[in-house]
Amino acid sequence: MSSEEELFGAVDALLEQAALDPLPEPAERKRLREAAGLTQEQIANALRTRREAVGSWEAGRTDPRPPKRAAYARLLEGLAARFPAPRPTDGTSAAAESPTSSAMPAMTAPENTAPRAATAPATAARPAATPGPTSTSRRPGTRKAAPAGISADGIDPRFENGPLAVVDADADGQVLLAYCVGGLVLDVPAKSIPALVEWTLKEAKLGQPKLSGPGKDADPLLVLTEAALERYGLPVALTDEERLAGRIPGGHKVIKQLTRGDWQLTKRGFGPWARIYRPAKGSERQCVQLCIPSWNALDSRHWGHAAQLPPAELARLLGAYAARVMTPRGSTAVTGLELMTALHPPTYAVRDEATGGFRKADDKAPGSLGEDPVACAPCEAPDGHPLLADLPRFHVRGPGEKLFEEAYDWARPMTDAECTLRYLVGIDVNMAFAAGANGLVVGLGAPTHVKNPVFDAKLPGSWLVDLSHVDLSRVKVGKDKWADLDAALLPSPFTPKGERPDGPAWYATPTVAYAVELGYDVAPSEAYVRYDNGRYLDGWYNRLRDAYLATMADLGVGADLAPADFLTAMDGYKERDPELAIVVSAIKATVKGGLGKLRERPRGEGWRPGETWRALSRPTWRPDIRAAVISRTRINLHRKIVKHAAFTGQYPVAVLSDCVVYAADGTSPLDFLPYRDGKPLPGGFKLGINPGLVKHEGTQTVLWGEGVREQFNAPELNLARYIKDGTVTDVDNGE
Repeated sequence: MSSEEELFGAVDALLEQAALDPLPEPAERKRLREAAGLTQEQIANALRTRREAVGSWEAGRTDPRPPKRAAYARLLEGLAARFPAPRPTDGTSAAAESPTSSAMPAMTAPENTAPRAATAPATAARPAATPGPTSTSRRPGTRKAAPAGISADGIDPRFENGPLAVVDADADGQVLLAYCVGGLVLDVPAKSIPALVEWTLKEAKLGQPKLSGPGKDADPLLVLTEAALERYGLPVALTDEERLAGRIPGGHKVIKQLTRGDWQLTKRGFGPWARIYRPAKGSERQCVQLCIPSWNALDSRHWGHAAQLPPAELARLLGAYAARVMTPRGSTAVTGLELMTALHPPTYAVRDEATGGFRKADDKAPGSLGEDPVACAPCEAPDGHPLLADLPRFHVRGPGEKLFEEAYDWARPMTDAECTLRYLVGIDVNMAFAAGANGLVVGLGAPTHVKNPVFDAKLPGSWLVDLSHVDLSRVKVGKDKWADLDAALLPSPFTPKGERPDGPAWYATPTVAYAVELGYDVAPSEAYVRYDNGRYLDGWYNRLRDAYLATMADLGVGADLAPADFLTAMDGYKERDPELAIVVSAIKATVKGGLGKLRERPRGEGWRPGETWRALSRPTWRPDIRAAVISRTRINLHRKIVKHAAFTGQYPVAVLSDCVVYAADGTSPLDFLPYRDGKPLPGGFKLGINPGLVKHEGTQTVLWGEGVREQFNAPELNLARYIKDGTVTDVDNGE
């Protein structure tokens, strides 16, 4: 039986609770703030708390504690006197008109001016039922049971809290919170990393449905802030030795905790992108991925200042990327490669006639690369590959031995006529390499060696052919239509440096096909072709294109703008929502990085030339696919340059990858692009945000360009490299 002192103590606690400053209903708190034109950030600064705490109060999930409660109550009382609630006109009460706390979102979304894309999956933002206004529980377990299968609003109940969460300590540093997509915040009861993994898999309802029928659901992603790292006994930053190794030592106490709990780590260990798992049982996966920004998981070259964002804003940023691309699996390059596999899983299930159940098919899934790596052709192998182990140690392979399809890096001196113009204007092809992958037929299987083949533009492969006879001074620009050009002012389409080839060389199919398109015969002497082929990258391109266009639309740049309106919309678009601008940067990096991973080189590990390296064991190690995409991207750009020159007589001054610089009398691309009645030159450059169209890269003066070249004694310095802001660094004049 309770003692008298205990009973009195309980009564005193009730009296103390009743004496707390009264607060209006959560919906009214939000209404008063919005009526006064205040932001959550302003209130948080005044009360010396975090903006997320104010959002939590307005959602009815938590209430402020003394002494902040009295100050907050005074603020709301003053606002209520100035902005009284409107009286209902239909006989209902004001309380009935406004949603109660149980129907409010678990946390208000970060305030921003950019609307969310209408095409974003439903997991990007969703309300979550919570307990009554006086409860502080935010655990998923308080929700009602979700129906089996997909709900009416398209949400998979297994992943109703989104694909990821940012784990951080609350304002007082006492409670760990998981900030999810859409503003939802969950209590994290786990006191250790093994317990955190268990909680994530059993209670958090995080993850993402598979992108393709025979594929796998995405594992939940947890982003650990510095405060969370400290609470879990992990270092806030890696030492120099750990950073070089890419992981913490195997004897760290957290790794020992995982081992005792029968959890395993992948070969890359516990690093910036750690994967913690138990072997799958049947189709049931048990795997959680960790992202640790303070360990440089979010490379600033691609993710900007994302690592410094508050938890809710970081969750919003990564959630937008996850919804539109996929849940990050590592760097943007790793994610780009994983997206290919997720859209074309290597295996599929078939019914086992003997058991009546399902088993893995004996062959690879149609349109995929399969589970096993295939050998590349000798000409496609990069230097140091095991196929080249018999070459002399210091042998340098020439064009007749090595496929060398790379992006443009070409420039030339300006003509006297160009020097009389005032400006240099750079235009940049949007998502150029993604556009190069669109509709491209690539090899899916191993190459077949053929002697003296007849060239087939529909057959992907590598061809040894002499294209030195292709003369750019007279080229075919249409059916039975030829154009006379100044070849000295044009880069060759067959070499990255724009130099005319002087003999046989290895080329990917798109390069040889372009020689035929220009009106010249080709006669390959040798080829490695792939009869098993398909448009493997189409789904990958479509996914990334849609992600890019949706995010740019959120930033105010639509796909159907007139040229002048497009240039205006692009001016300062990053400042409209800096976090969404980071998503755009990450999407672009996913394209380039994913293609780069197709020919990943050794990364230390004591590798020596002639030995194998880890990436070669992947079915997605495909240098021939990378070469084909780069070849087609370069050819697409050259085709536009030729069409522009044939129609206008204007030639590029410099070309770098997907950027082209022209001399012009004005500062805008519209000062030299031949638009007529708002319509661009067919087959030439067109302003717009879609992949393959161009945007304004930058403008500098002709005097600036000539001055820079004279300063560094580099007559052919590639000005496209510096056209964006005019800052010149790392000049290589060939000496």
